[in-house]
Amino acid sequence: MSDNAQNIGNPGINIVSSTNGTLVLLAGRIDIDSSPVLRDSLRALLLVPNSRRVTVDLSAVNHIDSSGIATLIEALKIARGNKTELSLQGLRPGLLHLLQTAKILALFDGSSSTAKGEAQ
Repeated sequence: MSDNAQNIGNPGINIVSSTNGTLVLLAGRIDIDSSPVLRDSLRALLLVPNSRRVTVDLSAVNHIDSSGIATLIEALKIARGNKTELSLQGLRPGLLHLLQTAKILALFDGSSSTAKGEAQ
């Protein structure tokens, strides 16, 4: 997936677009300090007309707090409103457990990429 790669100015967010959709690669910490940049990036991406499929890869995320999770939920709400498929991949065991325990992972169910890489 590398027809078009764009670095958002934050080393933890990289967006790669292709004919199959858009992949948002996240790295590092997603917390109260970094989630506003992520929120703005996802919002801009999801509000683009004809954006049908966005996958967020969390495999390089080493920490996420409640503001990061709120950002993902907000992105899902925007995606649903625009009939865009938003999925998660690369969930490490700790994050996977957190999202399952909080019953948040179920919100992303129904997406073909949600289950990919969950046990990484």
